[in-house]
Amino acid sequence: MHLQDKVILVTGGTGSFGHKFTEIVLREYNPKVIRIFSRGEFLQQEMRKGFDNNERLRFFIGDVRNRERVYRAMSEVDIVVHAAALKQVPACEYNPIEAVKTNIDGAINVIDAAIDSGVEKAIAISSDKAVHPVNLYGATKLVMERLFIQANVYTGPRKTRFSCVRYGNVVGSRGSVVPLFLEQRENSVITLTDEKMTRFWMTLEQGVRFVIDSIDRMHGGEIFIPKIPSMKVTDLADTIAPGVKREVIGIRPGEKLNEILLIDEEARHSKEFDNYFVVEPEFSFWEKDNFREGNHLPVGFRYTSDNNSQWLTNDELKAIVEKV
Repeated sequence: MHLQDKVILVTGGTGSFGHKFTEIVLREYNPKVIRIFSRGEFLQQEMRKGFDNNERLRFFIGDVRNRERVYRAMSEVDIVVHAAALKQVPACEYNPIEAVKTNIDGAINVIDAAIDSGVEKAIAISSDKAVHPVNLYGATKLVMERLFIQANVYTGPRKTRFSCVRYGNVVGSRGSVVPLFLEQRENSVITLTDEKMTRFWMTLEQGVRFVIDSIDRMHGGEIFIPKIPSMKVTDLADTIAPGVKREVIGIRPGEKLNEILLIDEEARHSKEFDNYFVVEPEFSFWEKDNFREGNHLPVGFRYTSDNNSQWLTNDELKAIVEKV
């Protein structure tokens, strides 16, 4: 019930996450207002129509790079969900300065505005690619995580608290392999980068609900990681296009064979719960009472898509794909 009667700001709010977050929160949590902050006039208009001009939605045209506009949007906000980012790996590689300006400088603007505006809680959406990054997108997300965690140092007597959520692929989101496979199926050829590839997998609704739960749980300084199933890319291809010819094209630049959500260096200060992990901060800004009960992870623990204990069955994959 932490979102009830709150003013919530969602940066990058016209994306897949923002749509589903807005849908669930309006339906189940009775917020006072949800402010959608994004660059796209057309996408905002489409979203406004999609929600029947709901009077609790406010649409702000703006870019997280624009410090003044971020401050204006943050006025009298209680909760911030920072989802704005340049996310496409190739686009970030070819436009590195733009990726830094949006994903890093934009995060700094969100942090400063949240502190100065007296926001209660700000949570950022990160990615498995921030762990041992091998591409610029992942590197910018790693920096964003560090910025958000250490932002708790700068709040001083103010009440603002910052945390992150880190998870893997979202079924059906923009850039997801599922729409690609569905399109390729019509041309009778499925392209695979590597037949040994594995991926973490979750639905958009699962991702949104995990973020909402994390807002409720956060003290500030944590990285929340959901326990989610893995799948083999070959199994997904079999589910979407059984019997269709496959073409192996090789791993793309900046791509990993398996995904990593939690590494052994982080495991030293992480705890395990029934459905998630929490990476707790190593530094001294946390008060003793903030540390929660939970199972300490064993030395050397790593949470990767190939060593996962949960794997999607073909029936589960089929059920997920049918919802896309």
